Amino acid sequence: MGEKNTTYTAITAKIITFILVVTLIISFVYGEYIKSSAIEKLAHADARKTSKILFESYYAAMAKGWTKDDLKTITKRLNKIDEKMSVNIYRSSLVAELYGEIEKDKEVRSENILVIDSLKGKEVLNIIDEKTIEYYFPVFAKNECLKCHANAKVGDVLGTIHVKYPVDEIKISLNKIIDFFMIFMVVFSLIMFLILFINFQRYMLYPMKNFILLINTIKDSKDIKKRATFTNNIHEIQSMQSVFNSMLDSLEDQFYNDSLTKTNNRISLIEDLETVNESLLMIINIDSFQEMNNLYGNAVGDELLVAFTEYLKEMLPKDDKLYRLHADEFAYLCSGHMDIKEFEELATHLISSIGKHKFDVVELKDIQLRITIGISYGLNLLLPQADIALKIAKKENKHQLTYNESMEEKHQSELNIGWAKRLNKAIEDEKIIALFQPIVDCSSGETVKYECLMRMIDDQDNYISPIHFLDIAKKNKVYSHLTKAILKDAFNIFKNSDFLFSVNLSVEDILDEEITSYIYEEIAKSNIGQRMVIEIVESEGIENFEHVSKFISAVKKHGVGISIDDFGTGYSNFEYLIELDVDYIKIDGSMIKNLDKDKSSRVVVQTIVEFAQRMDIKTVAEYVYSKEIYDLVKSLDVDYAQGYYFGQPTRNIVHSEN
Repeated sequence: MGEKNTTYTAITAKIITFILVVTLIISFVYGEYIKSSAIEKLAHADARKTSKILFESYYAAMAKGWTKDDLKTITKRLNKIDEKMSVNIYRSSLVAELYGEIEKDKEVRSENILVIDSLKGKEVLNIIDEKTIEYYFPVFAKNECLKCHANAKVGDVLGTIHVKYPVDEIKISLNKIIDFFMIFMVVFSLIMFLILFINFQRYMLYPMKNFILLINTIKDSKDIKKRATFTNNIHEIQSMQSVFNSMLDSLEDQFYNDSLTKTNNRISLIEDLETVNESLLMIINIDSFQEMNNLYGNAVGDELLVAFTEYLKEMLPKDDKLYRLHADEFAYLCSGHMDIKEFEELATHLISSIGKHKFDVVELKDIQLRITIGISYGLNLLLPQADIALKIAKKENKHQLTYNESMEEKHQSELNIGWAKRLNKAIEDEKIIALFQPIVDCSSGETVKYECLMRMIDDQDNYISPIHFLDIAKKNKVYSHLTKAILKDAFNIFKNSDFLFSVNLSVEDILDEEITSYIYEEIAKSNIGQRMVIEIVESEGIENFEHVSKFISAVKKHGVGISIDDFGTGYSNFEYLIELDVDYIKIDGSMIKNLDKDKSSRVVVQTIVEFAQRMDIKTVAEYVYSKEIYDLVKSLDVDYAQGYYFGQPTRNIVHSEN
């Protein structure tokens, strides 16, 4: 557990309390010392003086010839002076030999240890309690004493004077009190200074110094996203840190976010583009929005922008980020989990949906908007490329346009080298996998098949479309490894599934004996061929019909279906359907996506479907992104449909109905 938080007030109170406690302890200890010193030193001195005076008095009386009875009388009178004080005289055995024994003296000499010590020549001070002492003063024989005490010699102890009296009125020297006070104040000041200095350094100077260094580090880095994270348990420092971080939060929010639509802004997009890998970007521009602003006013325009933003958030996948670049222009950045065809399909769907949607703001109802989209993809210069595509699209009155990389090939060599390294590492680490997009039976609405689409997993576990690396793979002679990786992944996934699955093979793949041998081996040792469809993709036409036909005949023996991909565009033609034993044709998405607004596309699709039906070939429509397109596909008697309307490519195989 961390230290409990504190405050400077609490620290000050602790220091003052500590100093007061120390002061009281020192004062108490010194007081006790003074009392002890008074009793042991001052009282001893006073008692000695008193005892000498008493001795001299007794001696003077004895010199005049007073008897022991006279001495007793003197003692009684002395004891009446102060009820708290008592005086006794005890004779030694030398005196008793000459003048007779006193029974009391004899008893005391044998039993009282203090008297015994005193008769041996010791001055004895006995502290009875804090208020009372007793003193035993030995009386030594002098030359003049020998006149009466013939049995003694000089230095013998003739007796002891016992004085007992109170010490509660003993006074301490004023000089000692002043000296002590001076010393105490000096020591006290030094201790207080040291305590204050140490705690001031620990709790104020060091935290403030570290906090200032941290602030300067953030300032020097010019990174508004950094925060002060100095760990301490001082409430005031934590409050300053909290205020400073709150200020940075506010600045960051203003710096990176659009205040009107609460989305990221252009600065945020620029920084994000610097950190992402291969991505797809679309710029979405509201057509003639300035005219609406002029017509209805800025307040209505702002509210319309907010409503438009919320609709975009609903339509776009939640995994990626939406930005407002300025005024009527937005951007959507996809981190690479789609390929360019899918991204274009999403843009087409967006244009169609927004064109049909009616926005309600303030008191205006049923406002319709039109948008134009510019698309770019790759690693560098996405924003300027998408912007160029948008401008050209507007100039040519097109709803959307994808930037053509041939327009600008800067840094292409560097990109190719980088991609080649990444691609080789991905192959080595087995990070070339398949995603699966559902294909639906138009008559039942059920998912009956999945297309296996190639993806590369990058270091951040993002899915990268082959549009970014397929050409590089072919140039670096590793293309066959990609095909084998997808085939292996597909066989592993679908060997225990009831679904049909399709894989894409190019003519180059079919001519590769290593790939075809692998396919023959896998479909021969299991019944997976009964559920497999091979989609033939050709970019330059099929020239070696004999070899391709031989391959088709070989796999069909194991129940494998054959499909021609992207039929209706490029090199695909009806000759293929006659020369090759084809089971399916996949109608190119460029025609499907325009079915709702392009009569020519409907005529071409209808012709393809009718021809296929006569040839007993099933048809598949790709790029189905909305219910309207799906309804048109069904009305044209297309057998199967595929597209974002049914689901985007994922690693999951899920049965669904539409």
